[in-house]
Amino acid sequence: MEDSSSTNQPNNSELTNFSDEVDPKTDDDSKKESASSMKKDSTLEKEDLWLSGGPAGSRNSILIFRSSALANASDNVVRSKPGYQLHTSYKVSQAETKLLSKLLECHGMVEAGNNSTDFNLLWTGSHPKPGTLRSLAPHQRVNHFPRSYELTRKDRLYKNIERMQHGKGLRNFDFIPQTFVMPGEYRELCSTHYRLKGPWIVKPVASSRGRGIFIVENPNQVPLDEPVVVAKYISKPLLVEGHKCDLRLYVLVSSFDPLIVYIYEEGLVRLATVRYDASHKQLWNPCMHLCNYSINKYHSDYVKSDDPSAENVGHKWTLSALLRHLKAQGKDTALLMAQIEDVVVKAILATASSIVPACQMFVPHTNNCFELYGFDILIDEDFKPWLLEVNLSPSLGCDSPLDVRLKSAMLADLLTLVGIPAVDPLLHSSTISVNSSSSSTKGSHFNVLKMKLSNCRRVHSADALHQTSTKKSSTTTQGRFSSSKFDLTAEEMKIVRTAKQQFERRGGFVRIFPTVDSWSKYSQYLETVTGIPSNGAPSSTYNVLGTHNYNQMLFLQLYPDVPLGHSLKNLDKSINERKSVGIERKRDLSLDGTVTDKGVPHNRQERYERMLSQGHRQTFGVKKIPLHESHSAELKRQLLESMKGGKRLTQIEARKVFSSYLACILKRIAAAPDQEGHVEIVLKFLQKASNYLRTPFSVKVPSQKLLGKDRAAIIAKQLNDFLYIYNRETEMYGDVLHRPSELPSNLFIEFLENAR
Repeated sequence: MEDSSSTNQPNNSELTNFSDEVDPKTDDDSKKESASSMKKDSTLEKEDLWLSGGPAGSRNSILIFRSSALANASDNVVRSKPGYQLHTSYKVSQAETKLLSKLLECHGMVEAGNNSTDFNLLWTGSHPKPGTLRSLAPHQRVNHFPRSYELTRKDRLYKNIERMQHGKGLRNFDFIPQTFVMPGEYRELCSTHYRLKGPWIVKPVASSRGRGIFIVENPNQVPLDEPVVVAKYISKPLLVEGHKCDLRLYVLVSSFDPLIVYIYEEGLVRLATVRYDASHKQLWNPCMHLCNYSINKYHSDYVKSDDPSAENVGHKWTLSALLRHLKAQGKDTALLMAQIEDVVVKAILATASSIVPACQMFVPHTNNCFELYGFDILIDEDFKPWLLEVNLSPSLGCDSPLDVRLKSAMLADLLTLVGIPAVDPLLHSSTISVNSSSSSTKGSHFNVLKMKLSNCRRVHSADALHQTSTKKSSTTTQGRFSSSKFDLTAEEMKIVRTAKQQFERRGGFVRIFPTVDSWSKYSQYLETVTGIPSNGAPSSTYNVLGTHNYNQMLFLQLYPDVPLGHSLKNLDKSINERKSVGIERKRDLSLDGTVTDKGVPHNRQERYERMLSQGHRQTFGVKKIPLHESHSAELKRQLLESMKGGKRLTQIEARKVFSSYLACILKRIAAAPDQEGHVEIVLKFLQKASNYLRTPFSVKVPSQKLLGKDRAAIIAKQLNDFLYIYNRETEMYGDVLHRPSELPSNLFIEFLENAR
């Protein structure tokens, strides 16, 4: 079993040996010097826990993150961290980041202002604007690539995979249910329905958290006045103890050119609350057919474990617990994970041809961008994985101890892997400004970009690619990339060094591209000259900046003893032959070890199946300090006196009060679903109030066939969706200026937090 942390641990023996050498009869100055030296060594060793690549502030130094830091986040401990001493900072925009913020702050990072440009990390829940990307400095990181919507929008994802099906063969990309984009493909949907019949699942093209999803039996039930996708419903899913389930996998892309993909070894398994009925008599029940936590958590039968160590209790399991459960039933879990890895890699390959040019156009530095995707996978009864959707910003919410444990470990490993430079952003920004002003005669960044664009090579067809590639033999290309590191350009050496360093810091992440067998499996989907993934369309290979082939170069540098073009079955044979003649070099096998006949190495599979050993084990719920009735009454009295004296609620405060009231109603109907009168009142309220939202919100009336608690769960889910939009609009459109005639904000906040 491999150690999930690659950082050096403190070497206490050095301190002990130093202490033993001190002469007890030395004078006071010697003792002080010895103590000072010991303190300095101890400080350096402590820094090793939180830094990698060099001392704080050096060129290659990066911050190390550990979930264990959440357990001890006192002021003194935080101030001792390199992140605090270097004034490192982060920015958050339109994202749910309670866990992330706590993790960053306990490592010494502070949140920067909304308008600040001096930050180390930008974490946003939406696509960053091109101007934001272009202005990034070398030490800054952002959690999105440009044009990631090609992978995360449901309509774009399917169209990209559909092009690969047409260009590279349906059997190679047969992992997504047949999908139609409305309203343009309604006629094709009807034609297919008459041949294959339903049911069909309807999803908004850009929604998340299960919002707006429902199942229909006939195309006549599909709305044509809004952009939705209609996919074939997989009616025979794998059942776990009689319940339908799906997987949430965390996939990290640290680079698109070359393509580098990791998958976290642990994921979540989400089970539907109501036992599955294969007769299709209850298609209107989302708590049976949809596994989203945001839908099922409001059902009175939903079981949430309070034990962070319980990985197979209730309606949320870990991936490793499911794999062990299936393995105990005699299922081939190694083959399953090989197929899941293949689905992830091919989905990214299908969309990369649009993302790579955007990165070359808008991202100024190689390591500025990274992205964490949430892949939702459904397994059918034949043990075949199907890709349901890819989430742009997977939820980092922690509603259970298991969520906290898994996501804290995953986030710590993610931040360590991508490498946030351990530099003071203020000092670094001033240095960049000085350098920029001294070199202003060389032209602006825009002019440099124009020069790059003027040197673009347009490859007109696959034939032209073939003719170009045949001018240089493959052996010559392989020789240049693999014979010696001195044959590489400075940029290529930087790419190789970064890839190797990230792998050493991978923690619980498993690299699935490139791997020892990735070239034999996926090179057919890469352009011959540029190595950039092709989506199969003849006109897709244009406007490529330069003629490099970073994917091939990186593969040959990581696996110099694996000849290009070798099939998987001959891979072990080739390696063994090279070992026998003594030319096997030290190489990085990306956790592959010995490749099995299923394509997944033994020790990689063990990582997927081992129990989660790290992660924070306490929840982050708001702990309200119990108030005496007298103090609570005093807050109320002060508030009323202020209002009688002419003070008034601001627009934001009034909306927050109403939001808190609705949140109490939501808890009540979720906890007591048998109060049908209250549930129906909430439904009528939603039907009227939805018209006053700026964001379109459609209320779906649950079927009258549903039982009371099932109906209450659906209405509670819609109230939750309404609250989500309402609170977002409060933040976006509310007036944040404080005026003398308004209530004191501190008094209002304290009253609202403790209102009963």
